[in-house]
Amino acid sequence: NRPRLYMAFAAAQCLGGVAVPMYQDAVAAEMTFVLENANIQFAIVEDQEQVDKLLEARDTLPQIAHIIYEDPRGLRTYDAPGLTSLEALRELGAAYDKANPGLFDREVAAGRATDVSVMLYTSGTTGKPKGVCQSHEAFITAARGGVQFDHLTAADNVLSYLPMAWVGDHLFSYAQALVSGFTVNCPESGETVMTDLREIGPTYYFAPPRIFENMLTNVLIRMEDASSIKRALYDRFMKIAKHCGADILDGKPVSASMRFWYWLGGILVYGPLKNTLGLSRIRVAYTAGAAIGPDLFRFFRSIGINLKQLYGSTETCAYVCLQPDGHIKFDSVGTAAPGVEVKLAENGEVLVRGAMVLKEYYKRPDATAESIDKEGYFHTGDAGVFDAEGHLRIIDRAKDVGHLSNGAMFAPNYIENKLKFFSHIGEAVCFGHDKDHVVAFINIDLTAVGNWAERRNIVYSGYIDLAGKDEVYGLIKDCVEQVNAELATEGELAHSQIERFLVLHKQLDPDDDELTRTRKVRRGFIAEKYAPLLDALFNGGTVQHIETQVKFEDGRTGSISADVKIADAKKFPAVDKVAA
Repeated sequence: NRPRLYMAFAAAQCLGGVAVPMYQDAVAAEMTFVLENANIQFAIVEDQEQVDKLLEARDTLPQIAHIIYEDPRGLRTYDAPGLTSLEALRELGAAYDKANPGLFDREVAAGRATDVSVMLYTSGTTGKPKGVCQSHEAFITAARGGVQFDHLTAADNVLSYLPMAWVGDHLFSYAQALVSGFTVNCPESGETVMTDLREIGPTYYFAPPRIFENMLTNVLIRMEDASSIKRALYDRFMKIAKHCGADILDGKPVSASMRFWYWLGGILVYGPLKNTLGLSRIRVAYTAGAAIGPDLFRFFRSIGINLKQLYGSTETCAYVCLQPDGHIKFDSVGTAAPGVEVKLAENGEVLVRGAMVLKEYYKRPDATAESIDKEGYFHTGDAGVFDAEGHLRIIDRAKDVGHLSNGAMFAPNYIENKLKFFSHIGEAVCFGHDKDHVVAFINIDLTAVGNWAERRNIVYSGYIDLAGKDEVYGLIKDCVEQVNAELATEGELAHSQIERFLVLHKQLDPDDDELTRTRKVRRGFIAEKYAPLLDALFNGGTVQHIETQVKFEDGRTGSISADVKIADAKKFPAVDKVAA
């Protein structure tokens, strides 16, 4: 993310233009749909790599009249029509402004709160992405609500590192900054984000669960390398933190002796740990985009980081539910945010209404009519339940909630998130609708499992080799069976325990269309692509050969093949959770 790209956002919106951010890692072919669908005429990009993509796309999309770049390196010999630097454009603008005094202010005054200010494209898990048209009013309403809810001020600092095309960045790094005036810090590069995080020390932070999972994984790996004294200190004080840290953070009563030991732990363990993670100054931290494991959630709150969950979507400006300070529940996403109405349909689908709801899907009146009912409620597509205190708990995508052949509920995303709570599991995809049992594809986390393997002198040559090791299968089997033990206590979901699993021979990748750019699983595509593996899982196979097409970063395609092993997992009898 770059300051001048945010400035370009604001400039376009001031003049009545509609900003359409795109994912910087998208290949040219992937960008073409959005460029064509949104009828993009002006493209403002960072560097030569993005210029090359746009010039390639312009071969079939001649409406792209102007390509403006920020970083001139490598572009000295380029002479394509309409290609200019951002610096040259600013000089033209300054001259035009001088020749037309008052024009800018008149353009701003001509704007209306209901005008479309930004178009954000959905991740497209089941088809082509849809352009979500959001008004100025929608994002400012969401920003004001969040700023007031968490008492954000101009003294706060954020690190802006998430894709500008994602709704979360547009709310947390842009709209809320316009409302509160806090400082937005852009990292030097993608590789230096963690270093920049430590240097800046933000007071307000947002990250998807996977970022927090990676942080914890790195902590655990570093502790394995630490001396015996440091490991003993860490273990002792983390037990104290788990016992009382979250209660102290929430202002609940804690004995004086426990407060003393926690204070000492802050000096010896929690403080240095937060400093290493770059979270020592955090006042408010949020996570969203997927479920976060209770143990992971509890870890960060126990060491004094005010980590909370929120719930929202692109169509609601990422603003539906927030968790109030002092009233955090690990299994909920909080209560309705200020100015938002939330209710459940008869089938359990979450319906929301408020000024933050999208204006329309661009060029898709059919999709707009399908998503927003006559009462103005947006149908989120998520299935949820309210507890007695009005906290919302998201179970799964409504369309993904199915049933096994015996009629038991099957919520694949719920099970997948439980699996991903383990640091050794990077991704998981579960199947079982209309079947007599549940099966799972597993991606191992190469860093965590690689470190685990090296400590046990297990030699491997790469991901494929490591993923097929018997020892790794044993490690993953333990994780799967722990999830099954938890599911056994969860009522109807007790019958959707995982019976068989395999460790995929490749990592699921957005470039291979297996995940969206926001890393949501494209379940139907995966089921079709890996049909032989799925058939083997359900039909009792023990080994299945598979050959898979892959895309490389430079656009070339190739294939990889492997014999994938299939393992069985222990299932547990359903038990009463209260009795347990």
